[in-house]
Amino acid sequence: MRSDFATGLSGGCELLASIVQISPSELVKRRSTERYGIVAESIYAPARTRIEICYDAHVHLLVLYEDGVRRDGESSIDGLPPSTLRHLANKMAFVPAGHAHREWHETSAPLRVTYLYLNPAKLQKSIDTNATYVPRTFFEDPTLWATAGKLKSVIESDQPESMVYFDALANVLAHELSRPGQELARALPATRGGLAGWQKRVVTTYIEDHLEGRLPLVTLAQLARLSECHFCRAFKKSFGIPPHAYHVQRRIERAKELLSDRANSITDVAIILDYSSTSSFTVSFRKITGQTPTEFRRTMT
Repeated sequence: MRSDFATGLSGGCELLASIVQISPSELVKRRSTERYGIVAESIYAPARTRIEICYDAHVHLLVLYEDGVRRDGESSIDGLPPSTLRHLANKMAFVPAGHAHREWHETSAPLRVTYLYLNPAKLQKSIDTNATYVPRTFFEDPTLWATAGKLKSVIESDQPESMVYFDALANVLAHELSRPGQELARALPATRGGLAGWQKRVVTTYIEDHLEGRLPLVTLAQLARLSECHFCRAFKKSFGIPPHAYHVQRRIERAKELLSDRANSITDVAIILDYSSTSSFTVSFRKITGQTPTEFRRTMT
């Protein structure tokens, strides 16, 4: 894998150090693909493991946390305060070339991450030479996420005719990454018609603190200072799903975390999350994950 990465970009042996270092290496699965001077790497770490991650190179790094919950851990990038965020799904981080990135995780649910290693020379061709890149940690940007996902798909597709499309995506990605964070924050609500930043924070925090039992829609709407109808439309615009579906998904993520501790029986988890019965919990869990709680627990062995 490392030799593939090194031959994919200019710089020879020096770029062997440009890949994210993970230890213990035997605990993770890694797969990387390189095309046109950009490398996409998929990382998988199982639940109930502790890993340490280190990155410090002359290549930009865009991190897409596709899934993952950690029982404990910390993430830091040079120039930013460290974060101990536990629920990592759908978050991103950007590490500009020359910045050090460190994090450690004690996972309570499997961790799936995509790393995009972005050659600065490749991106610089796409934007103004005076553009600057700033570090960002655990942010959400659906537009950037979608662009990065498309770029990864093109890199992994290995289709010669995709060169023009690849260049167009790299162009868009370069512009989106070089936009100041404040500009993004101002632009997203206007273009998406969703909740403002403070509304998302207060609502999601409340949901995380009330995963057990029912969650009245009127309460969430009041927190966002909107009518129920307006709130539902804005919430779905921001998160892609209605408030109830989001609450159910977060509830099941909490269930996964609890199931990772074998001291908790499946009945215990159902009671903790205030399901009316173990069977109703099993039905809900299977609907979201495609597995019963017992089947999910087997995959963690």
